[in-house]
Amino acid sequence: MMIRMRNFLKHEGSINSAKLFAMFCLSLLVLVGCNDKKVLPRPIVQVQMSDVDDVELFGEYVGQLSAFRNVEVRARVDGFIQEMTFEQGKIVTQGDLLYVIDPTVYQAKYEYAKAVLKKSEAEYLKAKRDEARLRPLYRENAVSQLDLDNATAQTEVALANVAMSKATLQQAETELSYTRVRAPISGYITESKVFIGSLVGSKGESLLSEVVQINPITVDFDMTGLDYLTSKRRNVEFGTTDSTRSWQPTVSITLPDNTTYNYNGVVNFADPQVNPSTGTFNVSADVPNPNRVLLPGQFTQVKLLLDVLEEAVVVPRKAVYIEKGGAFVMVVRADSVAEKRFIETGVQVNNTMVVDRGLKEGEWIITEGRQKVTPGEKVIPVSLTDSVTINKLRRGTL
Repeated sequence: MMIRMRNFLKHEGSINSAKLFAMFCLSLLVLVGCNDKKVLPRPIVQVQMSDVDDVELFGEYVGQLSAFRNVEVRARVDGFIQEMTFEQGKIVTQGDLLYVIDPTVYQAKYEYAKAVLKKSEAEYLKAKRDEARLRPLYRENAVSQLDLDNATAQTEVALANVAMSKATLQQAETELSYTRVRAPISGYITESKVFIGSLVGSKGESLLSEVVQINPITVDFDMTGLDYLTSKRRNVEFGTTDSTRSWQPTVSITLPDNTTYNYNGVVNFADPQVNPSTGTFNVSADVPNPNRVLLPGQFTQVKLLLDVLEEAVVVPRKAVYIEKGGAFVMVVRADSVAEKRFIETGVQVNNTMVVDRGLKEGEWIITEGRQKVTPGEKVIPVSLTDSVTINKLRRGTL
């Protein structure tokens, strides 16, 4: 019988043989499937709890540093430079002597004005004594009214001469003081534009040098109208400080090596009008510069704190997915069932996404393994803090 079957298969050809073999295998799989009733394991997913945090919103701009103050040192009297008492490019303190202009002429004017004042005071004292002598004589009709009036007028003229002499002396003293040119502020003094022997003043070069104050230093940048609107929603008035607010509009800047500078600045000025050609307006902030690391003229990246979203619900950006219906996250409920939750997203800050609506604090969000899950399926959630399970998951041993 077996021999006849083999011959039959041999003579019927390979196609029929293949059909019979396939039917045999299918029957075998059905029998095995009926006996094996094992359930597939739940998918393991990595989860993270939604959190509530204060989210800071920044605007980023290109800024340029400038001196906080740049004061010109000018000659206020005519004359020749007699001395220079500073080192160019060094720090000077307000009131330090910088230049000495030849004081000879102004010293002589001062001495002359002092002498004139003494003469005027002497004449006033004499006129006052003469008037005092005539008054009792007038009461006794020994002198006329005209004589007394002339004496009184002479006293008043002498007193006026004293006042004029004092003013002339003060002017001479002021001009003499201008021959000693002092630093108007503290800071770096620039290269001198004149030297010993140079004629300065109205008849020569009046600009002698400049003193630059760079602590603090000013950073200027242009702000967009949209960022301004964001700040106004927080009721921030640039250029003013308010002790009732928990934060002020501050800026941080970068150094030439792109590292963040250690000190933050405070906005002290905002242009009240927008530049129509750019749609921006100028903003300035003062930044502490105690070690003089920052120099005027440098360009820098500026980050300005515009707003603080207090107690905002935040989730990792990688946990948010976008489809035609909108943005959604996969939430693991208390019964370990995965739920597709549509949300309304807010701003993104670094790797964090703000959720405006659709999610509460403390809900478990799937951050890794979402592709293995379908909504309504039970999962095994693994927290980020469960390092042992995560390592097993990554090695494929779990």
